[in-house]
Amino acid sequence: MSRDIQHIFERLRSGVVPQRGLDAYAVGVEKPRAELQRQLEIAKSGEGAFKFLRGGYGCGKTFMARLAVNDALERNFAASFVVVSDNDLHFYKFDDVYRKVMQELSTAYCGRAALGDILDRWIGRVEEGLLAAGADEDAPDFDQRVVTRLKDDLQSATRGKVPEDMVRVISAIFELKQQGKLSEAGSLLSWLCGSVNVAAKDKARAGVTGNITSKDAMNYLRGVVEIVRAAGYQGLVIVIDEAETILRMRSDVRGKSLNGIRQIIDSAADYPGLLWVFTGTPDFFDTNRGVQGLQPLHDRIKFQRTGDFASLRQPQLELRPFDSERLRNVAIRLRQIYPGSERIAQKVTDAVIDDLVRRVTEGLKGDVGVVPRQFLRQLVDMLDLVEQEEDYDPRDFARLKPAEATLEEQALMQGKPLYEEEPEDAGGYQLVEL
Repeated sequence: MSRDIQHIFERLRSGVVPQRGLDAYAVGVEKPRAELQRQLEIAKSGEGAFKFLRGGYGCGKTFMARLAVNDALERNFAASFVVVSDNDLHFYKFDDVYRKVMQELSTAYCGRAALGDILDRWIGRVEEGLLAAGADEDAPDFDQRVVTRLKDDLQSATRGKVPEDMVRVISAIFELKQQGKLSEAGSLLSWLCGSVNVAAKDKARAGVTGNITSKDAMNYLRGVVEIVRAAGYQGLVIVIDEAETILRMRSDVRGKSLNGIRQIIDSAADYPGLLWVFTGTPDFFDTNRGVQGLQPLHDRIKFQRTGDFASLRQPQLELRPFDSERLRNVAIRLRQIYPGSERIAQKVTDAVIDDLVRRVTEGLKGDVGVVPRQFLRQLVDMLDLVEQEEDYDPRDFARLKPAEATLEEQALMQGKPLYEEEPEDAGGYQLVEL
């Protein structure tokens, strides 16, 4: 745990959400966390599922999504955390999505690019099954029996939808490893993960040409989900973070990306054991520039409220903004776990934390919703100074000046929209199949 604690504070110093140890300061998120854990149980039962995390800037969407991944890993799921980018991830290109999912694929045993380890575990289970059925591992046809079982099991699990090239590549990876040709097997594994930089001679070893296309990528993902389950995992969780980035893209790209999301949720039931989690701002969901502009998608996932209440079990799970009390509780929790001396507890009192909450909030014009990133950096800086400088008095921190606000924070504090409406937004998007 001490390693996770160090990781938490290093990440908070940089103003970003930690990847591990989030339990240590998860405060005020019990209800949304329970709903995401319910979704994990649905996936574990063999259903395909999806959930959208909805919240304004600073509501903790990335934190909640990371926490969901950590909960999934603890429950023996595989997981992948993908951030939407307008540089290397165009969401309507399913080969882009597949490649990023494979790059970020992780398990409790393998932190990233885990498909190779998952394949090995699946193959090991197949070998154990054959041995338990009386096969002789020293027999000359044992490896061929393994290959045949791998093919048959994958074809059966996907109801014949797995691409033939995927089967060929998996078989070739196994055979090359058995021959001790690990470099060649690694090249084919890279191809299977969506790389477009694999040499033709390496692909020829498996009898494949070209690369995984957008048209085929989702069938490859279906195969990966079944491999994950066959390897002994409960299922796969894919987080797509910052979906609102789509709003910054060209109108045609936005429309195709939203259609891509629609196709994914429409086919969710065809991917047993797979849970999709998308995060987005209200602007992403509630404007014609976003989801509302594609009526079929809006109809499927629209957010509904009854007075002051909103069901946690509808497609969109609303995350509420921070308030001063929650900021205070998070600060107290971080003070408790900070790996420092007794001076921390003696000098960083509850009264000091209360003053910090008040002054940071005032510095951002009382808008607690945009405070958390700023507040946590200021808090960690205070804790660091108390630990490093014996003469430092944290009450001097009352004279702090908040770090310069980001463009998003400035817009929110001024009540301005994050995205300027364009004339074509009023017309919405066409329904298309990608």
